[in-house]
Parts: sequence; structure tokens; C-alpha cells
Amino acid sequence: MRSEPEGEFHTVDVSRITFPARRTWLRTSDGVRIEANYQPCTAVPGTAAPGGGAVVVAHGFTGSVDRPAVRRAAAVLARRAAVISFSFRGHGRSGGRSTVGDREVLDLAAAVEWARALGHERVATVGFSMGGSVALRHAALYASGRGGRTEARSDAVAAVSAPARWYYRGTPSMRRVHWVVTRPLGRAVGRYGLGTRIHDRSWDPVPLSPVEAVPLIAPTPLLIVHGDRDPYFPLDHPRMLAAAGPAQLWLERGMGHAENAADEPLLARLADWLTDPRAAADGS
Repeated sequence: MRSEPEGEFHTVDVSRITFPARRTWLRTSDGVRIEANYQPCTAVPGTAAPGGGAVVVAHGFTGSVDRPAVRRAAAVLARRAAVISFSFRGHGRSGGRSTVGDREVLDLAAAVEWARALGHERVATVGFSMGGSVALRHAALYASGRGGRTEARSDAVAAVSAPARWYYRGTPSMRRVHWVVTRPLGRAVGRYGLGTRIHDRSWDPVPLSPVEAVPLIAPTPLLIVHGDRDPYFPLDHPRMLAAAGPAQLWLERGMGHAENAADEPLLARLADWLTDPRAAADGS
């Protein structure tokens, strides 16, 4: 999977978007067409005015905007803010092929810029698993003062069940993921069995790793969330991420992996953290 220079940032085609949009297509800076969904905040029924806060949800590998776990997470988050969810490249009805966390940073950037184009003044991001690694890299690369477009920046970021480093194969679950990504038969299973179209080339160059991204995120508030029963990434991953820079760490007892394992109480706490600048700032 060839990675283009990180300095090239995205644009989003909003020429046909009217507020409040429900489902639309975004165009990334490298020309990939991404499906995205907008859900107004449900705290005040019937209210769909621009402004206020928004949360952008980045799903895990093999997910999509229409997967039940993603829809459930968006519904809970929408009690506190407007929510934009989308399908990464190679997933759902989006175009392109998955680069398993590399070029996907452009997909997230397009969704964040769309939220701001709709009038939302504060935009937070939350990513699950692969989406968590993308959210971390996005927050680092698009931070104010680091060369990123300010309209694509995140005001707070949460990474749930994210890896700390690339190429991890220490669990059976991750060895299966590597088989799907790296073998022709595995990619066929990904396409026809999991609905995910995966690029057949290796990263070149290798992108900034999640743990390398963390020190570049400050002063943007950062939250790391991880379950103690995660079958993909053990607890050294979240601890490594939290130790790499200013971050809050929630270790969730009994939780498995990513959006499928995030229950409603956890999602509600995430919504509070993502939408309340005081909670993000004071470590609560």
C-alpha cells in the first residue's frame, strides 16, 4: 500500500450538500468517494439548526456506516451532539480499497471538514480499533500549527481499542487479521465474506504509528479507552499510548474489542467526555 506524502491534505466537495443532510458522498484529497451520514442531535427533538458540537465516528476494520454496532454508537452519541458517521475507503459503499489505517486519515479529515462546513463550531472524533489509530494520526497531522488544514482539525479525540504499534501479531485474533490483509486468499475472504476490499500492496513508506502520533496531539484533549478482555490488543497497548503524551486512560473491566463491545453506559460516558470541554480538560 503506497503512502503519499503526509503533507498533502484533503478537500471535501460540499457543492450539493444542504443542511440538514442525512446521507451524502464526500470526496477525499486523493479522489476517493466516501459515503457519510449526518444525524442531528436528538437532545432537542425537531431541532436541526447548524452550530454547536458534532462528533465524527470512525469505525473499525470491516465495519461501515450501516453496521449495527456503528449505528448504535451513533444513536447514543447523538443524545449529546450531532453525529457524522462514514465508511472508510474499501468499506461499505465507499470507493477505493482499504489501506488498513494509512490513507484512511484522509477519509476522517473529509468527514471532519464536512462537520465544520455544516456550521458545527466544535468537532470531536472517536475511533474504534483501526479507526482509533486513524483518529490518533489525524489529530496529530491536522493539529493547528502543524501544517494541517484548520477546518479539518479535531477539538477532542478518543481512541477506543486502538493499537499502539503496527504489525502486531501477538494474539490469535491479530494473526487472523494479518492473514486476511496479506494473503490473496485472505483478501478474497475480506471482499466476499467481510465486505471489505483491501489493497494488495504493502505500506511504502510506513505511516506514523499511533504511539508516535500521541506526542503530537497536545494540546488537543486525548482519551484512550480499552477493555481488559480485548482479544486483539492486550493492555500494554493502551498503557503505551497513554504514557506517550498527555492523555486520559480508561481501562474498562470486562470489555472486549471496539464498537461491538462498547455498551450503552460506556458510550454515554464517551459522549459526555467528547462534548464537554471541561470534562476533557480536567481529567474526569
